[in-house]
Parts: sequence; C-alpha cells; structure tokens
Amino acid sequence: MIAFDSNLLVYAHRNEDPVHDAALAVIGSYADGDEPWAIPWPCCCEFLSVVTNRRIWGERATPMPEAWRQLEEWASAPSVRLIAETEEFLPIFARMAAHPRITGGRVHDARIAAICIANGVSELLTRDRDFAHFPELCTRDPLIAA
Repeated sequence: MIAFDSNLLVYAHRNEDPVHDAALAVIGSYADGDEPWAIPWPCCCEFLSVVTNRRIWGERATPMPEAWRQLEEWASAPSVRLIAETEEFLPIFARMAAHPRITGGRVHDARIAAICIANGVSELLTRDRDFAHFPELCTRDPLIAA
C-alpha cells in the first residue's frame, strides 16, 4: 500500500500551483482505482492547516468548509485508508526520533514515517526530501519522471 504526504494533497488542491494538474492526476489515479492507498491522519490535518492559512495564501486561502469537502472526497474513495498510530507505533517512532538531526519540523516527519511503517505502507509519495532521513521507509516523488 502506498501513502500520500500532505504536500501532494496541497498541490492537488491548489490549482494555481505549477504541479497541480500532475498531483491531481496521481491522486485521482489511486482514488479512482482498486489499489489500496492511504493518507496518514497527520497529513490530513496538515493539509487543512496549510490550505486554509491566510499567512500563506492571503485572501485566496481556501475556506475551511471547502477544504473539508476536499478531504472528505479523498477519504470517501473506496480504496483509501486513513491511517494513524498503532500499538507498534511507539517503538518505531522512538527509533526514528533517535536519528541524528531529527529536531523541530523533522519530528513531525518522523511521526508520519513511523505511522506509515506501523501500518504496512510500502512507499510514501512525497516531494519532501527530509523523509530521506528515514531509510526504513521507501519514498518517491511521483511528479518526477522515472
């Protein structure tokens, strides 16, 4: 099962982003398909936080009801799972957080990586290179041609 990081959700939602169409197509291919895929709960929250943030988007920030509808649309896809911490999460998270240079915002990334591993995610689709700090989790930028 693959999982989507919040940055791809944001790009797929914000149509003014240069990679909007490509991100939307990638998510759409999973949402419309039968292959299982996942969104970690922290990524759902981060998506809502980013797209509704007036400090980022000014007057063009997405109103919360619209952002929520988008999240519900993805969450209603038959093949999606919203994933969270499991009983196996804490020791995995501890291992991730013990890596050198895992401080500040990278702690959030360690949490997402640990949630993915604890839920059996085989690959996290992301544009965030910071996930390279967690070699236990395979990552890929789906917007770069193979």
